[in-house]
Amino acid sequence: MDTDVIIVGGGLTGPLTALALADAGLRSIVLDARDRDAFEAGDFDGRSYAMALGSVRALRALGLWERLEADAQPITGIRASDGRAGEGASPLHLAFDAADIGEAFMGQMVEDRHLRPVLLAACDAEPKIEMRFGVTVTAQAANGPTITVEAAGATLTGRLLLGCDGRGSGVAERAGITRARKEYGQTALVCAIEHDKPHHGIAHQFFMPPGPLAILPLRGNRASLVWTETPEVAAELAALDEAAYLDALRPRIGSFLGDFRLVGARGTYPLDLTLARDFAADRVALVGDAAHGIHPIAGQGLNLGVKDVAALAHVLGDARRRGEDIGAPDVLARYQRWRRFDTAAMGFATDAVNRLFSNDNPLLRLGRDLGMGAISALPGLRKRFIREAAGISGDLPRLMRG
Repeated sequence: MDTDVIIVGGGLTGPLTALALADAGLRSIVLDARDRDAFEAGDFDGRSYAMALGSVRALRALGLWERLEADAQPITGIRASDGRAGEGASPLHLAFDAADIGEAFMGQMVEDRHLRPVLLAACDAEPKIEMRFGVTVTAQAANGPTITVEAAGATLTGRLLLGCDGRGSGVAERAGITRARKEYGQTALVCAIEHDKPHHGIAHQFFMPPGPLAILPLRGNRASLVWTETPEVAAELAALDEAAYLDALRPRIGSFLGDFRLVGARGTYPLDLTLARDFAADRVALVGDAAHGIHPIAGQGLNLGVKDVAALAHVLGDARRRGEDIGAPDVLARYQRWRRFDTAAMGFATDAVNRLFSNDNPLLRLGRDLGMGAISALPGLRKRFIREAAGISGDLPRLMRG
């Protein structure tokens, strides 16, 4: 065989999976249809990720965090509240602080321009990993103890094929894995701002009738925004020039950050919930967005993928040490049992929160405001929510325990 594991997808999840599997003693080949230039470091373009404490621990265990820490921004607290544009936040709000659970931070904001090059450089330096760019996979087939992949006119064989190729996963489609999908009728506008007043490491979530507005702190006086609107309004806003866009944004953010201006690029993407009906098939497993995609309301998208990676490395590493076939159905079933319920529960939870908060019903507004105020006032309940948001609750794989 050419390798132990063939990984399709060279974005974030694919290289991270390869590194975690190398740590578990497994060789891999990572394939991506795009050229390598698409993954190299560039100027700040606004893309960034909220990485929970559990995900940071996994990066640290793999020796990656020391290369990212200097450019990352700790999230020391979260504030969530109801509101309407121009009216400010409700006085009854949710307040989470890392100090409540004895930690220095709940998560870290990491910019794409820093994370992606670190992952690629680590893969380049790892002898168990081979990266191949500009390679399109055209076919895959399980054949007894091996999986065969056709790519760029060549045939590759391994014990296991991993789909790390996003929500439109070709690996999943060729394996016959279908998806459940729900469209939200919402569009996220994403951008970054530079502001006059300090953010103090606090992430804010304003729940407004069309959808939430997340303001996530970046290094320096900067913040990453995920602003949810209806598709029609989002299209109108995206077409505005910079000055008009800022005029529409100011009443939604308010004055707590002082004056602000746009930095980097603006973008939009439609929001939906998508969940693969199976995370594994014959010598195939799905990881990250190939397995699930959830509403960004809790900022858990990439964190679910990191937990997939850590759980898969845990399961396959144990199987390798026991002399088991890493692509055997019973081995992949352990991974599916570990991850599918957790991701489905998170998907349904974010769906329920979005439905509860993305409306202007006065009775619902009163009920949810009272609920957030009650959670903030009860230390035991608040700590449970904080640990969940920090990604350090439940049955954690070894990498996420550090």
